[in-house]
Amino acid sequence: MAARAYWQGQIRLALVSIPVEVYPATKSGAAISFHQVHEPSGKRIRYEKVAPGVGPVDRDEIVKGYEVEKGEYVLLEQDEIEAVKIESRKTLELVQFVDASEIDVLYYEKPYFMVPADDLAEEAYIVLRDALRQTKKVGLGQLSVRGREQLVSIKPCGRGLVMEVLRYADEVNKAQSYFRDIADAKPQPELLDLATTLIDKKTAPFKPAEFHDRYVEALHRLIEKKRKAKGNRRILEDPDEGRPAAGSNVIDLMAALRKSVGGGAPAKASTKSPAKKTTTKKTASTRNRKAG
Repeated sequence: MAARAYWQGQIRLALVSIPVEVYPATKSGAAISFHQVHEPSGKRIRYEKVAPGVGPVDRDEIVKGYEVEKGEYVLLEQDEIEAVKIESRKTLELVQFVDASEIDVLYYEKPYFMVPADDLAEEAYIVLRDALRQTKKVGLGQLSVRGREQLVSIKPCGRGLVMEVLRYADEVNKAQSYFRDIADAKPQPELLDLATTLIDKKTAPFKPAEFHDRYVEALHRLIEKKRKAKGNRRILEDPDEGRPAAGSNVIDLMAALRKSVGGGAPAKASTKSPAKKTTTKKTASTRNRKAG
């Protein structure tokens, strides 16, 4: 378990309080971070805290300020900010319960493990966990953490509970503005059958360990090549190397799906209709005859 909890407090359900601790359920992946470097000298670029007309300043002279007008700030000390009393600072009150399916996937932001703070809290914790599982509901509440109040959901996960931070409504774009131009049409039944057959063919249990960040792996290979190369020469790899040559964008969707279901290579997405493909071929054929 992590040495430091993300949040410590209590879940409150009516008159019942359950002391809990919350820990991150995820961690950073195998990302690569770069530094800015002065090429002629090979030295890393550093940044200083500066104030206009003053120059570099000491870190202990820096406080937080809220701009109320252009160039005018209200200065706040950290202990003043910490002293602001918000009920949800140490208490997560479950104010509503909903079906998990009612929460759109767009609202979920980040998961956390929630565990009982001690042995005395465990009994009430287990009761809440099993009650949520039996009713197939998730609990909603708000808690204050690291300078902001977060909307969260609580739901069962194995022998414990998972708390998921949710986005507020004003943080989620409306899907209609992006999808409104998509035609309200039904696909041909045969095309739909072929597509579902292809999905069934490629369906398998989810095993996260089988997926890797290929971009990060390629960067590691590039860095190792440059480390071994003399003179730090440039190495530009062709991202399309090893791929089959790209053909025409014009495909027959039915033929492509049939070929995919049969185990053939996937075809490129269609941008033109099959009818235009025939016309293009005829035109090319006519030109060839004229040229001959």
